[in-house]
Amino acid sequence: MGARTFFALLVLVLGGLFAWLNWPEVTRTAPLSLGFTRVEAPLGLVLLVALGVVTLLYLLFTFGLETAALLEVRRYARELLHYKKLAEDAEQSRFTELRRYLEGKFQALREAEREELRALKEEVAETLEKHGNTLAAYIGELEDQILRLLGERKQDPGG
Repeated sequence: MGARTFFALLVLVLGGLFAWLNWPEVTRTAPLSLGFTRVEAPLGLVLLVALGVVTLLYLLFTFGLETAALLEVRRYARELLHYKKLAEDAEQSRFTELRRYLEGKFQALREAEREELRALKEEVAETLEKHGNTLAAYIGELEDQILRLLGERKQDPGG
Protein backbone atom coordinates (compact mmCIF):
# COMPACT_ATOMS: atom_id res chain seq x y z
CA MET A 1 0.00 0.00 0.00
CA GLY A 2 1.42 3.36 -1.00
CA ALA A 3 1.89 6.27 1.37
CA ARG A 4 -0.75 8.36 -0.41
CA THR A 5 -3.32 5.59 -0.21
CA PHE A 6 -2.53 5.02 3.46
CA PHE A 7 -2.89 8.77 4.11
CA ALA A 8 -6.26 8.89 2.31
CA LEU A 9 -7.54 5.90 4.30
CA LEU A 10 -6.26 7.49 7.54
CA VAL A 11 -8.14 10.72 6.73
CA LEU A 12 -11.27 8.71 5.97
CA VAL A 13 -11.03 6.74 9.22
CA LEU A 14 -10.35 9.88 11.27
CA GLY A 15 -13.29 11.61 9.59
CA GLY A 16 -15.52 8.64 10.40
CA LEU A 17 -14.31 8.61 14.01
CA PHE A 18 -14.94 12.35 14.30
CA ALA A 19 -18.46 11.94 12.87
CA TRP A 20 -19.23 9.03 15.22
CA LEU A 21 -18.04 10.98 18.27
CA ASN A 22 -20.11 14.03 17.24
CA TRP A 23 -23.08 12.22 15.66
CA PRO A 24 -25.82 14.29 17.30
CA GLU A 25 -24.28 17.52 15.97
CA VAL A 26 -23.59 15.99 12.56
CA THR A 27 -27.25 15.02 12.10
CA ARG A 28 -28.75 18.32 13.41
CA THR A 29 -30.62 20.04 10.61
CA ALA A 30 -29.84 23.54 9.52
CA PRO A 31 -31.09 25.80 6.72
CA LEU A 32 -28.80 25.38 3.68
CA SER A 33 -28.71 27.56 0.55
CA LEU A 34 -28.16 25.82 -2.77
CA GLY A 35 -27.95 29.14 -4.64
CA PHE A 36 -31.41 29.08 -6.22
CA THR A 37 -33.30 27.52 -3.32
CA ARG A 38 -33.06 26.87 0.41
CA VAL A 39 -33.37 23.45 2.08
CA GLU A 40 -33.32 22.08 5.60
CA ALA A 41 -30.64 19.34 5.89
CA PRO A 42 -27.97 18.21 8.34
CA LEU A 43 -24.86 20.24 7.36
CA GLY A 44 -22.44 17.86 9.08
CA LEU A 45 -23.84 14.85 7.26
CA VAL A 46 -23.68 16.65 3.91
CA LEU A 47 -20.03 17.57 4.53
CA LEU A 48 -19.23 14.06 5.75
CA VAL A 49 -20.77 12.51 2.64
CA ALA A 50 -18.87 15.02 0.47
CA LEU A 51 -15.62 14.10 2.25
CA GLY A 52 -16.35 10.39 1.72
CA VAL A 53 -17.13 10.92 -2.00
CA VAL A 54 -13.96 12.97 -2.54
CA THR A 55 -11.86 10.37 -0.69
CA LEU A 56 -13.47 7.54 -2.68
CA LEU A 57 -12.82 9.40 -5.95
CA TYR A 58 -9.22 9.97 -4.86
CA LEU A 59 -8.78 6.26 -4.09
CA LEU A 60 -10.31 5.28 -7.44
CA PHE A 61 -8.08 7.79 -9.23
CA THR A 62 -5.00 6.49 -7.40
CA PHE A 63 -5.96 2.90 -8.18
CA GLY A 64 -6.44 3.83 -11.84
CA LEU A 65 -3.04 5.55 -11.98
CA GLU A 66 -1.28 2.60 -10.36
CA THR A 67 -3.02 0.18 -12.74
CA ALA A 68 -2.04 2.29 -15.74
CA ALA A 69 1.55 2.49 -14.47
CA LEU A 70 1.71 -1.29 -13.98
CA LEU A 71 0.34 -1.89 -17.48
CA GLU A 72 2.88 0.52 -18.91
CA VAL A 73 5.69 -1.19 -16.99
CA ARG A 74 4.52 -4.53 -18.34
CA ARG A 75 4.47 -3.13 -21.89
CA TYR A 76 7.98 -1.72 -21.43
CA ALA A 77 9.18 -5.06 -20.07
CA ARG A 78 7.78 -6.84 -23.14
CA GLU A 79 9.44 -4.31 -25.45
CA LEU A 80 12.69 -4.67 -23.54
CA LEU A 81 12.57 -8.46 -23.91
CA HIS A 82 11.83 -8.05 -27.62
CA TYR A 83 14.76 -5.68 -28.12
CA LYS A 84 17.00 -7.93 -26.02
CA LYS A 85 16.11 -10.86 -28.27
CA LEU A 86 16.81 -8.75 -31.36
CA ALA A 87 20.18 -7.72 -29.90
CA GLU A 88 21.04 -11.34 -29.08
CA ASP A 89 20.05 -12.44 -32.59
CA ALA A 90 22.17 -9.66 -34.08
CA GLU A 91 25.08 -10.64 -31.87
CA GLN A 92 24.64 -14.29 -32.83
CA SER A 93 24.61 -13.37 -36.52
CA ARG A 94 27.78 -11.31 -36.00
CA PHE A 95 29.40 -14.34 -34.36
CA THR A 96 28.28 -16.53 -37.25
CA GLU A 97 29.60 -14.00 -39.74
CA LEU A 98 32.89 -13.79 -37.84
CA ARG A 99 33.13 -17.59 -37.80
CA ARG A 100 32.57 -17.73 -41.56
CA TYR A 101 35.12 -14.97 -42.11
CA LEU A 102 37.73 -16.72 -39.95
CA GLU A 103 37.05 -20.09 -41.59
CA GLY A 104 37.54 -18.45 -45.00
CA LYS A 105 40.80 -16.86 -43.86
CA PHE A 106 42.01 -20.17 -42.39
CA GLN A 107 41.09 -21.97 -45.61
CA ALA A 108 43.01 -19.36 -47.61
CA LEU A 109 45.99 -19.78 -45.28
CA ARG A 110 45.81 -23.58 -45.67
CA GLU A 111 45.73 -23.20 -49.46
CA ALA A 112 48.65 -20.77 -49.36
CA GLU A 113 50.56 -23.17 -47.10
CA ARG A 114 49.88 -26.09 -49.46
CA GLU A 115 50.98 -24.02 -52.43
CA GLU A 116 54.13 -22.94 -50.60
CA LEU A 117 54.90 -26.55 -49.61
CA ARG A 118 54.37 -27.69 -53.20
CA ALA A 119 56.69 -24.92 -54.43
CA LEU A 120 59.28 -25.87 -51.79
CA LYS A 121 59.06 -29.54 -52.80
CA GLU A 122 59.56 -28.60 -56.42
CA GLU A 123 62.50 -26.36 -55.47
CA VAL A 124 64.07 -29.12 -53.33
CA ALA A 125 63.55 -31.68 -56.12
CA GLU A 126 65.05 -29.26 -58.66
CA THR A 127 68.00 -28.49 -56.37
CA LEU A 128 68.56 -32.22 -55.72
CA GLU A 129 68.43 -32.91 -59.44
CA LYS A 130 70.97 -30.12 -60.13
CA HIS A 131 73.25 -31.34 -57.37
CA GLY A 132 72.78 -34.93 -58.56
CA ASN A 133 73.72 -33.90 -62.13
CA THR A 134 76.70 -31.92 -60.83
CA LEU A 135 77.78 -34.85 -58.69
CA ALA A 136 77.33 -37.24 -61.60
CA ALA A 137 79.43 -34.92 -63.76
CA TYR A 138 82.15 -34.80 -61.11
CA ILE A 139 82.05 -38.59 -60.75
CA GLY A 140 82.18 -38.97 -64.52
CA GLU A 141 85.13 -36.60 -64.69
CA LEU A 142 86.92 -38.47 -61.90
CA GLU A 143 86.20 -41.76 -63.64
CA ASP A 144 87.65 -40.40 -66.85
CA GLN A 145 90.74 -39.19 -65.00
CA ILE A 146 91.16 -42.55 -63.27
CA LEU A 147 90.73 -44.42 -66.53
CA ARG A 148 93.27 -42.13 -68.16
CA LEU A 149 95.73 -42.68 -65.37
CA LEU A 150 95.18 -46.43 -65.53
CA GLY A 151 95.54 -46.33 -69.28
CA GLU A 152 98.83 -44.48 -69.00
CA ARG A 153 100.14 -47.03 -66.50
CA LYS A 154 99.34 -49.91 -68.80
CA GLN A 155 101.31 -48.27 -71.55
CA ASP A 156 104.20 -47.56 -69.28
CA PRO A 157 104.57 -50.89 -67.45
CA GLY A 158 107.85 -50.07 -65.85
CA GLY A 159 106.73 -47.01 -64.28
